[in-house]
Parts: sequence; structure tokens; C-alpha cells
Amino acid sequence: MFTMSLPKTQKAIYIDATSDTWETIKYGDVETPQISDSHDVIIKNEFAGINMIELYFRKGIYAAPLPLILGREASGTVVAVGDKVSKYAVGDKVAYLEPKTFAQYTKITESKPQVVKLLADVTEDQLHVYGGLLLQGLTALPLIEDAFKVEKDQYILVWAAAGGVGQLLTQFSANRGANVIAIASTDEKLEIAKSLGAKYTIKGSSPDIVDQILKITNGKGVDASLDSVGKDSFETSLAALARKGTLVSFGNASGPVPPFLITRLSAKNIKLVRPSLLNYLTTDEEFQFYSRELIKQYESGKLKFSITKTYDLKDYASAAQDLENRKTTGKLVLRIPQ
Repeated sequence: MFTMSLPKTQKAIYIDATSDTWETIKYGDVETPQISDSHDVIIKNEFAGINMIELYFRKGIYAAPLPLILGREASGTVVAVGDKVSKYAVGDKVAYLEPKTFAQYTKITESKPQVVKLLADVTEDQLHVYGGLLLQGLTALPLIEDAFKVEKDQYILVWAAAGGVGQLLTQFSANRGANVIAIASTDEKLEIAKSLGAKYTIKGSSPDIVDQILKITNGKGVDASLDSVGKDSFETSLAALARKGTLVSFGNASGPVPPFLITRLSAKNIKLVRPSLLNYLTTDEEFQFYSRELIKQYESGKLKFSITKTYDLKDYASAAQDLENRKTTGKLVLRIPQ
């Protein structure tokens, strides 16, 4: 086993109770993970992406044992490995998906597939981007490939189109030749979506969203609605779909969708998909395929991805408020203290 000397405690963001408020978010010292198994790997984090999934855990929509260190993605450097680890070595630069990344150190198991090794000469600016690209990028790519295969000339409705995943869905769909109809809360956000390839835009507060969509599609409706909002948008998504359309419901920003009668789908032979990101990335082959395709598109310039604001780890509560109050566009990232 090779390991550098790790401190006994580390700084982290955690919750010890679920709540609708931000007061339960704590910043302080927690135990540093140590090598306890021959296949353990410990990563020293440099940047960690901020996502809506942290809200779901904080509110108790997704259950988890408490206290819970938040975070789901990061970039950094391998600093310790167990004596049977063969895939990683101390000094490797990586980007990865794993719980508990809002901390200085995170422990993973070598067999976990959600890690992509980066080039040895990766720059800090690239680490900054890769610390926030994976979760949203690897949400968006399988959605337009596996959940619903977006193709040329289709009409695709993208909710929260100026948000992190929304911007990527807009670009991926437009790059395939689809007609993207973007929904966002402000004119400024709609302009962002338009600059990324959206052909049509609708303000989220409009009382006649469905009528506008039917007008755009000559009464047909959209081929797919990519819906991250949840409860508040579900009925509109259903109404906006064409016959044989697909509703891809992949988020709970406004709360989970209430139970409904499945027979309602029969009116237009609608398909309803409720995917989980990790179920598209279960094997190492799946993860490497999507992650390397994502990085390839970003590095080629086909994919625009902007870190719009970077917060210090200790300021995560402020970042959460900004995100949940829809004061942000693009991606938010935490800088982890070294």
C-alpha cells in the first residue's frame, strides 16, 4: 500500500437533518477517509460541481443516512491507493462521480466505474471545468441517446433551458438538427438558450405555453419533452406532446410528480420515461464511452460549457440559495481548500 500522510480531519459541507431551509447546511471538520481496504483509492479534490441533487437530499426527497456529506462530482488528484489497486496510481488526475465530494478528500473503491483519468498535463483551468462537467454532461448525453434518441427535424421541448443540464440538452439536440423549443424564466435566459441553438423560446410564466407549442408545431405537438422541473411542469409536458410523443421526466426542481393514472397515457399513446443517470452508466464500458465522448465534444469546441460562478467550499449555502432561487445560469462550482 502506498499512501501519503493524510490529516485526521478535513473541511466538508454536510447536513445532519433534512429541511426545506438552508440552515441545516453545515461547514466544518469531519473525519478524513483513510485506506481501510486493499482496493481503496483516496482523491484530494480541487473542484466540485454544484447540482440540484443536493437539494433533493437536503429536503429528504432522496433518502440517505445522516449526517451526510453533500456533493456528487469532482476533479482532483489521487493521493492514496490500497496495495491491490492497479487502475490508479498516486498522482493521477481524475474527474469522477461519487457521493461526498463537498470535502477535501473522498474515498472510492477501484471497482467503481464512474472515474475518468485525465491527461497528466491537465491544467488547473481544465480541472475547473471537469469538476463541474461530468454530472450534467453525463445526464444530458444518455437522455438524448438512450431515454429518447433525438434526431434531425424532430421538435424537442427543453425545460429550464438556461440551466446547466438545459444548456447541454439544447446544444446536443440542436447539433443533431432538431428544432429545440426552449423554456426559461427570463428573457435573458431565453437569449442564452437561443445562442446555444434553440430555434424557439417560451417564457416559463406564460399562461399559454401549450398553445404556443401547438402553433410552432402546426398543431402536432412536440416529439419529446425533456422535463427537469417535475411537479409544476408535468401536466404542461403531457399536453404539449404529439401523438406517440415521449415525456422524459428527469428532475424534481419544483417537487416530485404526484401519482397519476397510467391510463392517461393512452389518449395519445404517450411514452413516459423516468431515468436515473447511474442506470445508464452501470458498467465501466458505458461510463468510459459517455465520459470520453463528452470530453471530446467539449475539447473540439462543439460543446459550450461555462462555469458561471465559483464559490469557496465554505460558501456553499449561499450557492444553494442562488441556485434554488433561479438567480443563476450555467454551472456553479465549488473551489476546495488545499
